[in-house]
Amino acid sequence: MSYKTQSYANTAVSVIKNLEKRNMSGYYCETAKEARELVKQLIPAQATVTNGGSETLEETGIMELIQSPDYQFIDRKAAKTPEESRMLYGKIVTADYFLTSANAITLDGELINVDGNGNRVACLIQGPSHVLVIAGMNKVVPTQEDGIRRVRNIAAPPNAIRVGAQTPCTKTGLCNDCQSPDCICCHTVITRHSRHKGRISVILIGEEYGF
Repeated sequence: MSYKTQSYANTAVSVIKNLEKRNMSGYYCETAKEARELVKQLIPAQATVTNGGSETLEETGIMELIQSPDYQFIDRKAAKTPEESRMLYGKIVTADYFLTSANAITLDGELINVDGNGNRVACLIQGPSHVLVIAGMNKVVPTQEDGIRRVRNIAAPPNAIRVGAQTPCTKTGLCNDCQSPDCICCHTVITRHSRHKGRISVILIGEEYGF
C-alpha cells in the first residue's frame, strides 16, 4: 500500500462515519476491482438497474457490469423520441437500483451534485428504491464551498466538452458563471441527510476516477 493509498483509506474512515450519521451507508474499496465485487454483492440478481451519466461508472467497469445478463438493465439512452424518453423515464424512477457518481463529497459526509437537465439529481433524491454512489477519493473535499468550486472549475469544463456543450468553460477551462443555452450547471443539490435509512450507499474507491 502506497502512502497515498494509506492516506485515502484513513480519510475514507472519517467520511464513512459521517455518512452514517446522515443516514447513508458508506464503503471503502482500495481498487475498482474491489468496487465491482462489492456492487455484485449489493445488487441482487435480476434486479432492475439503471444509471445517471457518469464517467466514473465507465472507467471503473461498473457500467459494463450492470449491463450484463445478471440484471435487468434500463438503458436511459434507448429512447428515440421525446415521448419514448418520457415513458422510459417512468421506468427509470421506479428501478430497484440507480447507480451514479457524485461531483464532490465533503469530509463531513455531504453529497454535492450539479446537473444540467436534472434527471440524475432527481433520481438521487427520489424514485429508485436504492441508490449506489460510486466515487474515487479525488472527489472528497473539505467543505461544501470547496465542493462547489471543484464542480465548477474541475468537473464541469471537461464534462461540458464530453457532452459537446458550447459553454465558455470549454474554451477557458474555468467557470464563467454562464447563462449559456448549453449550460450544464443548472441544478445544484446538496444531500445532507437521507430520510430513508439504507436507501443511499456510497462506495469510495482509493483511486482517482471521473471528473
